[in-house]
Amino acid sequence: MIQIAIIGPTASGKSDLAIKIAKKTDAYILSIDSLSIYKEIDIVSAKPSQKELDELKHFGVNLLNPDEYFSVDIFIDLYKEVLLRCQKDKKNLIIVGGTSFYLKSLISGLSDIPKIDDAAKKRVEKKLLNLQKSYNFLYKLDAEYMKNISANDRYRIEKALLIYEASKLSVSEWFRANPPKPIIENLAIYNIEVSREVLRQRIKKRTLKMVELGLIDEVCRLEQRYTRLPHSMNSIGIVEVLEYLDGKVSLEKMIENISTHTAQLAKRQQTFNRTQFENTINAPLEELEDVILDFCHNSYSLT
Repeated sequence: MIQIAIIGPTASGKSDLAIKIAKKTDAYILSIDSLSIYKEIDIVSAKPSQKELDELKHFGVNLLNPDEYFSVDIFIDLYKEVLLRCQKDKKNLIIVGGTSFYLKSLISGLSDIPKIDDAAKKRVEKKLLNLQKSYNFLYKLDAEYMKNISANDRYRIEKALLIYEASKLSVSEWFRANPPKPIIENLAIYNIEVSREVLRQRIKKRTLKMVELGLIDEVCRLEQRYTRLPHSMNSIGIVEVLEYLDGKVSLEKMIENISTHTAQLAKRQQTFNRTQFENTINAPLEELEDVILDFCHNSYSLT
């Protein structure tokens, strides 16, 4: 079985390339995109079309409702399930998307958590009845860890309490005693090289296309159904439309803001990809298909 990853900034052509490669190498696709995981967020996330999803098996797409919680540990569990499915079906795997932090977490790994018995779960359930008190307790115990967690982040507060109740150690102490282990090793990572100017033009073009496809209507439906509270509603493309709907900006300014903020995101993605991964194969989009297919062919020859 061959596993590869295709990364690159938003609007660089990752998804289309992954689909081309998957069709030629008998592979499934695992998305590492923080928005494509959600149902109903279709235009904003620029996820593959329904036709593409029907033609080729994708994982990590349309799994959760926009108001459901998603995190890196949930993604890692998903990867493990997908890996077993690929092995069972004798398929290769292509990991692709713009949220490279998830890929980095697969390579670096996560610390194991202690075994949590029913008694510990019941103690935590009781403490969670007063979320602020639980947060204050954890902050006093472990300010190093809790300073990066919101006082209303019930999911992470619960995890920290479970670790403490099961081990009697703070989260920081537990992680130091149980360092992370890599979940995936020797992964071939291909990064799409693209100039900032070309990327800006692609982002501008894609933003206009999103508006034509019904971006504003999609955001209206999302707001009506889920309100503005879920974390997913703070995403680029949604925030700017909500500003337009509130009468704060014109349609032209909304489009400009989406393009600008997306370009800023792309710049951050390029920096992350350049600094966080070792031995990455970097090439322009038009060259990467042949490079990847050569790698896959050679890998088949060795097996």
